Amino acid sequence: MHPATEKLVSLLKEKSFAVEACDYAQRGYHLEIDLEADRLRELAQCLLAEEMYLVFVGGLHVAPAIEVVYQFASYDRACRLVVRVAADGDNKVPTISDIYHGANWHERETRDFFGVDFVGHPNLIPLILAEEDVDLKPLLKADDDLKESAALRWVTVEEQPETEEKADKD
Repeated sequence: MHPATEKLVSLLKEKSFAVEACDYAQRGYHLEIDLEADRLRELAQCLLAEEMYLVFVGGLHVAPAIEVVYQFASYDRACRLVVRVAADGDNKVPTISDIYHGANWHERETRDFFGVDFVGHPNLIPLILAEEDVDLKPLLKADDDLKESAALRWVTVEEQPETEEKADKD
């Protein structure tokens, strides 16, 4: 791990963020954080101070709640970070658009497709969908089709249940 990335991990752990190192070759990122929504802004401010930039904001419709996924990276070191935040029962997550200005459009798009309300966003109007389609949430799944969030997490081949391994061989 790059020394600056090790410094970032230490700083995040000091602030009680649960940072997990990941295999970049397998996942495409170096670090992962599952986060409560009320700590999102604190993390975003910390990452900005460490010169991390925002790559992506999107949603994932899983049980029990929609997850908002953020990706951050750095220009000066090999470090990509994925942050997952579960929206509350009303599909609300605080905005980071005042911290990372590029989040403005990402958050508006995520609202269009998943119905997530980014609390405090200054201009949360539809970005992609027409205004008359404001209630249409095209990426929400039927309740029968929802998978548990944990079931969609990365696992190594050794961690897969035997039945899945046998099905893959057939």
